[in-house]
Amino acid sequence: MFILLPPSETKASGGDGPALDIEALSFPSLNKVRRRNIEDLRVLHPDDALQILGISEKLRSEAEANTRLREAPTVPAIMRYTGVLYDALDVSTLAPSARTRLGVGSALFGLLAADDPVPHYRLSAGTKLPYSGAAVDALPTMKARWGSAVTEALQQVPGTVVDLRSGGYQQLGRLPGAVTVRVESVREDGSRKVVSHFNKHYKGLLARELASADTDLTTPGDVAGVADIARRAGLTVEVNEGLSAKDSLTLVV
Repeated sequence: MFILLPPSETKASGGDGPALDIEALSFPSLNKVRRRNIEDLRVLHPDDALQILGISEKLRSEAEANTRLREAPTVPAIMRYTGVLYDALDVSTLAPSARTRLGVGSALFGLLAADDPVPHYRLSAGTKLPYSGAAVDALPTMKARWGSAVTEALQQVPGTVVDLRSGGYQQLGRLPGAVTVRVESVREDGSRKVVSHFNKHYKGLLARELASADTDLTTPGDVAGVADIARRAGLTVEVNEGLSAKDSLTLVV
């Protein structure tokens, strides 16, 4: 089982690992696009990067960090990302075996295993990043940059893939048959409401339970198996019916 998490805009700074070694990252089939992304991001002047990345002057340090991608210190990817989902995941208390089930979708790197060492960076799925030396109005989307590479890499992952990425990151490379999850709350009148603000929190809790489960899911798209693990952990989940909802769960909170 492989649990694919979304990244976060907020990231831990610094690190104590060696500089980025692309050849050491998981999913080596993505390295060609990774190198191009890194180079195109690295050469952006911070003044231009502020506009392209859609960030304010207060976050200039984020743009400046991108210029040091090749020499900056690294930390394992699962420790680089921060925020609500990662607080709920509480990865520092997970067993090493649980970490091997976790991965992160990334605009810059495509896919990462939990312990892949990466530097601090700023790049989002919705960014239009210019190719080095190209005309300013020629801004390819990250989806266009990745093409089919992320999907093809995910197709090589054995067992069940649980895709907890947000929509923008799923667009960088969907995996047909991956188990997806939506989070809904129950109103007082019994009707349902899609959870937005705390969506990441509940997905973090679910990811933790799946990663820590004492059973593995070796069959692709085992939505019933995912549901069973969640229920044994005390979570309320429903297997969605119908062709449009195939391979999806609703986490009811």
